[in-house]
Amino acid sequence: MKHEQLTERLMDLASKRFDKARAELTPGDDFFNSLGIDSFQAMELMTDVEEEFEVEIPDYELQGVTTFDALASLIEKRL
Repeated sequence: MKHEQLTERLMDLASKRFDKARAELTPGDDFFNSLGIDSFQAMELMTDVEEEFEVEIPDYELQGVTTFDALASLIEKRL
């Protein structure tokens, strides 16, 4: 799967999870700000992401990852 496709799927997943209009999200968005979520909700999103893509991403790899684009890069390494 291409990086752009991963990013699109992540934004689709996040928009559904947090009832946010998909058109308002872009790859470079900080998902905490654009989705209006806290760290607990971000962990819920990560659970969704790991199930959707059938990957496991250790917490230490998520440090400093706050954009859809950066998260897609992490997932890409695991696929």
